[in-house]
Amino acid sequence: MVRIVDWAAAHARMVLAVMLLSIGVGMAAYIGLPKEGSPDIEFPGYYVSTVFGGISAEDSEDLLIKPLEEKLDGIDGLDYMQSTASEGYGGIFLQFEFGLDADATLAEIRERVSQAAAEFPAMAEDPVVSEISLADFPIIIAVLSGDLPERTMQSVAETLQDEIESLAPILEVGITGKRTEMVEVIVEPLRLEAYDVTAADLITAVNSNNQLIAAGEVESASGSFAVKVPASFENPEEVRNIPIITHGERVVTLGDIAEIYPTFEDRTGIARHNGETTIALPVVKRKGFNIIETSQLVRDRVNAIQSGWPDDLNSALKIDFVHDQSVTVEAMVSQLQGAVLTAVLIVMIVVLATLGIRSSLLVGFAIPISFLLCFTFLALLNIPISTMVMFGLILSVGMLVDSAIVVVELADRRMAEGSRPMTAYVEAAKRMFWPIISSTATTLCAFLPMLFWPGMPGQFMGTLPITLIFVLSASLCVALVYLPVVGGIAARMGIRMSALGLTLTHLHWSMRTGLVVLFLLGTFGAALITLNPALVFGSMPLGPINSSLPGVVLFVILATGLAISINSLRPGLYGDKLEKRRRRTLFGWFISLIVGNPVMPFVVLAMTAILTIAVFRIYGADNHGVEFFVDTEPE
Repeated sequence: MVRIVDWAAAHARMVLAVMLLSIGVGMAAYIGLPKEGSPDIEFPGYYVSTVFGGISAEDSEDLLIKPLEEKLDGIDGLDYMQSTASEGYGGIFLQFEFGLDADATLAEIRERVSQAAAEFPAMAEDPVVSEISLADFPIIIAVLSGDLPERTMQSVAETLQDEIESLAPILEVGITGKRTEMVEVIVEPLRLEAYDVTAADLITAVNSNNQLIAAGEVESASGSFAVKVPASFENPEEVRNIPIITHGERVVTLGDIAEIYPTFEDRTGIARHNGETTIALPVVKRKGFNIIETSQLVRDRVNAIQSGWPDDLNSALKIDFVHDQSVTVEAMVSQLQGAVLTAVLIVMIVVLATLGIRSSLLVGFAIPISFLLCFTFLALLNIPISTMVMFGLILSVGMLVDSAIVVVELADRRMAEGSRPMTAYVEAAKRMFWPIISSTATTLCAFLPMLFWPGMPGQFMGTLPITLIFVLSASLCVALVYLPVVGGIAARMGIRMSALGLTLTHLHWSMRTGLVVLFLLGTFGAALITLNPALVFGSMPLGPINSSLPGVVLFVILATGLAISINSLRPGLYGDKLEKRRRRTLFGWFISLIVGNPVMPFVVLAMTAILTIAVFRIYGADNHGVEFFVDTEPE
């Protein structure tokens, strides 16, 4: 496997082309991946409900709940069952173990519910089985309010409902606060007596109308076709003209004996916004779509529809958007992106202060490339960007640069000994190939058990170890394939930067120290501008230029100056210190004390064994048990 390094060095142009391609693919993947606040969790919950009007809660328990419980109790994987019996209603909530086949479980539930329904009384309605999905909650709610007739308001709401549901990312749009239209008929008793109409005549006449009557088929030379006599009501006037009885040549209609006018059913629910009665449109998106883009798409569609309305309607009707989850998700993603950038900038400042400009740029090059490769892997598995993914990126920043630092430092040592740049980086990558792989593998093994965390916590935390595995695996590719090629090419630029640092050695050490402090403060300020451009630019529009771009450019310039000034404080880093073999640091004296005589190694081993035994004894005497996975479920 070490030969892959030689192959990469021999095909440098191909490696650079693949690297640029991976950068483009990674950026496209990050832009296209859905952005979610929390990971999408498939909750194995179901609800069985049935209605039997007029029975008491006790009868509901005996006639509805108990037959259902007896049939459902034996389903494999059932973890929790809760029943509710109330007047005229019975319901059972079922929660199953995670990891079961959802389709097979739902089919078995429906089969057992059908068996239990056979024991229900004849007047009970058929049970309904509903699957609980955490993704069926609305991402945004559009509320309509204003000084408009209720019928006009509902007509506008229905139009908006159809338009929003036509969008590809939208699953469904409900209507809350809407009342169903109806025709109210108020019969006058005095008119019944005046026209000699009985209640039986009235009921028979009404029941005989508003029906679709099939009249058979008519056959002809061209074929046969069905004939029907439509008698369904389309407006209140048709209800008014229903014939009741006939007195001679006079036909008594329903309008003669009753007051008839259109109205609405009594309210079963009320929607209010800022104290006003409104009509609300909760919008539910399909799984796998970006919540931020979907919410904006809904807003744009509503605004486009509003622009085509008359001025009178626009002035009278107000549309607000509430409970917009995209605002929370966007703020959360932005905060976590800022945290990731902060971690990257801090790591870069530390690397700049310790390794120099060339090494720091090469090490810093590994961070974005590893992130972009990780986004590519996430896109292949269709894993959205969520809080757990961002936390994984934050955790990986400090770990993914380790491999690059090892390769770069060994390559610098080889170049200091006289090797050519490309040869030095290839030798460094080959020499540290297996140590880097083994160290990365041990880190991955620490997070590997989290992939098998059961239950809802496992689904919630599952993307965290996946992200770490992808990022650290990408860092291996960067350190062992990309870095030798890029490092060999960039070595000449680094040598020139080191030459600039040597030119500053003619200045007094106090002046060089002042330059380091000055560039350090400037670099920190540029980092703040990059993370929050409003500190400098405020709300000033920057046109097509991204508001973070000036801060990035300023950070790179000042960071380069910081590295050059730091290099001027430590000339001859390798040669002088290697020649002075007898000079030891405090840590060197400590190591010499341990290994410099034949007795101390045994003393250290004995002390280590005693400390280990003592820790186990203390923990064994006072501990609260061990849990491999906690049972706490996230909110």
